[in-house]
Amino acid sequence: MTDINNKISVSQLAGCIDHTLLDPTATKDRIEKLCHEAIEYGFHTACINTRWIPFASEILHNTQVKIDGVAGFPLGADSTKIKVAQAKEAIFAGADEIDMVADLASIIEGDYKYLSNDIASVLNACRSMKPPVLLKVIIEAAVLTDEQIIAVCKIAQEIGVDFVKTSTGMNAAGGATVEAVKLMKESAPKCKIKAAGGIKTAQVAIAMLEAGADRIGSSAAIKIIEEFKAM
Repeated sequence: MTDINNKISVSQLAGCIDHTLLDPTATKDRIEKLCHEAIEYGFHTACINTRWIPFASEILHNTQVKIDGVAGFPLGADSTKIKVAQAKEAIFAGADEIDMVADLASIIEGDYKYLSNDIASVLNACRSMKPPVLLKVIIEAAVLTDEQIIAVCKIAQEIGVDFVKTSTGMNAAGGATVEAVKLMKESAPKCKIKAAGGIKTAQVAIAMLEAGADRIGSSAAIKIIEEFKAM
């Protein structure tokens, strides 16, 4: 942990974080607060539900903060057609990036044809935009075996997604672990890795970056930065 702590600045750490508020009970005032915090701290994105993207776009217009939308969230069980529609709706509303939940049943069953089509269809929607929209694929690593993690990461890399992401943060099985991040990075070296789910301290965030994560998703982003400043 000391190595990265000595090499990374506060602004660089903030630039790795998706400041997240996907709570379905979040109201307009909380979304507005999230956006202003993202601007103040220099977070990479504000990650929000599609319902709020047009509102957030007004606040974040002409700032460095991007908008991160979701598709198939949080279960991944929507049909591919619905996920594509959700991704397009979020993008047309102003999203710069999409976090898509992969079809977990197909991973567990080994139905890689369905899984590949599910991911590729959403990626095609993202890539058809001008400019192309970045896609992160959430695999819910805590519910998978190592073999299943390796398989889905290799498929995601072959299809050409930008990121593979550990978790939604809403599954009872748990969120990100250092071990999962390491395995994902080894299995998909051409993809970037986003660690999310249960990352609430600077110590854990740094551990994830050291393990190979390129991006952190957290609803405790400000706490992470303030703790990092004090380290």
